[in-house]
Parts: sequence; C-alpha cells; structure tokens
Amino acid sequence: MTLGPPRPRTSGRRPASRGSVTAETAAMLPALMVVLAAALWAVQAVGVQLECVDAARAAARAAARGEPLDQVRDVARASTAPDAEVAVSRDPELTKVQITVEVRPSWGHSLPAVRVSAAATADTEPDVPQ
Repeated sequence: MTLGPPRPRTSGRRPASRGSVTAETAAMLPALMVVLAAALWAVQAVGVQLECVDAARAAARAAARGEPLDQVRDVARASTAPDAEVAVSRDPELTKVQITVEVRPSWGHSLPAVRVSAAATADTEPDVPQ
C-alpha cells in the first residue's frame, strides 16, 4: 500500500472566500440585465432606422413618379410605423422625403423615446405636376 501526500489539517472552518462568487454574481446580475436591455433597445432602434431608410427611398421614388402625396405618405407609414412623421417636398428638379419615428422599447413605456430619421431624394420626372 502506497500512501499519498499527507492531507493538510483543517480546523473545521471553511475558507473565508467560499460563496463569494455567488454573492458577486448576484450583485452583478441587475447591472448585466440593464446592459442587456440597453443593447436590445439599440438593436431595435437600428432596425427601425433601416426600415425608415427603405421607406424613404420607396416613397421618394413614388413621389418623383407623380403619385399623389397623400398616398406616398400612407405607403411610407405602412412601411415603418403608423405614427411616423413623413415630410414630402416636390419641386421641378428634386423630390425629397424625410421620415422620422420615435422608438421606445416595448418593455419600458416610461423611458424617453429615441428619434430616428431617414431622408431620400430622387429626381422628379419631367411630366409630374407640382
């Protein structure tokens, strides 16, 4: 029979650091949740920004072709959000569309909104009435 190295004697007390990882994790968890929520909100805002860019481009093309401006605004709102602010200006050379949307996280209605906007410009077709 071979004997291994002798075990150190313990006085029956647990080490002072035992359980500290659990306590540190419990203290850090709320901060981690706040960071995760902020990251999800940022991803949502970027998604809405991309929707605004696409809707502004499509609306600018439609307005430049001579579509009625009320219809252009409705199409832009249908592509983004019903409460989106859509500004359309059409002159003989250029047609401009600006879309602005306020983004709030679905889980925090009391938080301030982030405003995202996008603008697009298209050449006005020659036979479009002003």
